[in-house]
Amino acid sequence: MLKGTSMALTQAQKTALEAVTTATLTTVLLKKGVRFCYIAGSNPIVQGDRRRIVGPAFTLRFTPTREDLATVDSWSSPRSTRAAIEDMPEGCVAVADAMGSKAAGIFGDILCARMAKKGVAGLVTDGVVRDGAGVIGTGLPVYCQGYVAPASVAALNFVGWQETIGCGGVTVVPGDIIVADADGAVVIPQALLDAVVEAAVEQERLEAWIMEEVGKGVALPGLYPPNAETKARYEATRKG
Repeated sequence: MLKGTSMALTQAQKTALEAVTTATLTTVLLKKGVRFCYIAGSNPIVQGDRRRIVGPAFTLRFTPTREDLATVDSWSSPRSTRAAIEDMPEGCVAVADAMGSKAAGIFGDILCARMAKKGVAGLVTDGVVRDGAGVIGTGLPVYCQGYVAPASVAALNFVGWQETIGCGGVTVVPGDIIVADADGAVVIPQALLDAVVEAAVEQERLEAWIMEEVGKGVALPGLYPPNAETKARYEATRKG
């Protein structure tokens, strides 16, 4: 298990997924019947960021603002983003359902700095953050739709954490595995983790070999996707 968590992701699985692209994962999940796994709007806050993060989902949920609930005083409530952050275990990926809103930033630099200090692997949201330069300066990997000036309560009401949410068109259950890289964030359902890791590692290996074949001038028909003859040649290279 990851240190500081009780969520089912072994170090071996984490290491394997750190070498797998989100593009590969979407293909593998599609083959397993999961069409909605890519969190729309989950772009790296730093353009060109090549890091890849892997970790169990720690979910947070926002609703539309309501004046009697979404107040500055709510930041000190026992049910607040601050309290949620203190509950985050080392190695988790915070996934925040902001309903795709770009009207207010869910977190700013101080909250992201605290997450980084606690060893949170990253933040994924279908919304935006604030204090953009400050958030980038914390070093916390953040995947979002950008950054704005208004605070969260200007448009959003924080209602809870560690419950099933919808984020960027995807259902996320606490403990689902999140993989995020330059192409965005993908959700791997817990029940499919073992099968997805095995298939994804093999898919990466196969596609690396196919790229070598393309470099040799081999035509695509029968190569990608591979037909029986191509699969036989590939298996022969592995045995050799």
